[in-house]
Amino acid sequence: MSVSSSPEPRTNDAAALTPRARADRARKERPRRELLVEHVFGPLARGLVVVLIPLRVAPAAVVLANTAAGLAGAAAVWRGDLIVGALLLQLKTLLDNADGQLARASGRTSTLGRYLDTEADLVVNIAVFAALGHVTGLPWLALAALVGLTLVLSVDVNLEALYREARGEEFRPPPDRVDRGVLTSLLAGVYRVVFGWQDTAVRSLAERRLARVLVGVTDPVARREAVLAYHDGGTVAVLVNLGLSTQLAVLGACLVLSSASLYLGLVLGSAALVPLLWLRREHRARAAVPG
Repeated sequence: MSVSSSPEPRTNDAAALTPRARADRARKERPRRELLVEHVFGPLARGLVVVLIPLRVAPAAVVLANTAAGLAGAAAVWRGDLIVGALLLQLKTLLDNADGQLARASGRTSTLGRYLDTEADLVVNIAVFAALGHVTGLPWLALAALVGLTLVLSVDVNLEALYREARGEEFRPPPDRVDRGVLTSLLAGVYRVVFGWQDTAVRSLAERRLARVLVGVTDPVARREAVLAYHDGGTVAVLVNLGLSTQLAVLGACLVLSSASLYLGLVLGSAALVPLLWLRREHRARAAVPG
């Protein structure tokens, strides 16, 4: 959930780009792909972006629309309208994919948009899990699942960033516009309180565990191989495919089947994968060290 910023806005000529060039710019580069986004929500969102660009719709407006759809979906689930809730949550996912694509395609990525998108997702997640706790009669299980999902998403973003940094790659390009207004400062403060400590904790744990693996390893080539093995693509691939778009798709399927409680168990199961993936990373790093 890390949000990056840049001290100066970048210049761009997005308005002069061809439709194909805009589509290429809209695509979010990731070391591994979330399959449902790659094959379902991403293409649908690109079609929507083609319609929105000539209308000059602001990306922030799409963020607010996806938030409204998510909250409406949570309200429907609370009322017991599970199929309506499932459909609204898929609409939320479609719009959530479209807002970032629209911002990139139109050259209007911003620090405000990045904070707004991250924090809007959290608001929707809280509402959805509150509704799930209500409709299942298992509020404590729903709370545990919310914590578990937040853990998975936080680990996903930070380990993906570390994967790229280990290879000298840029995790997230600087935004086209750096906002310095009151609202951006407020959202940045909320981010630091809610997510900042998570980013610090995940990165600190990763660094400490890797340092233990590298104790006594002096050869720079061996150290490099161990670092790359530790920050591996397999871990990123698993975590990416436990992302929010996939989570809401699975939730939608569970709601259609009237099995909301099943989804809560699945979320906790996905959270349980995190320590197993971490142990696998350490094993790979040790195996890369000679002797």
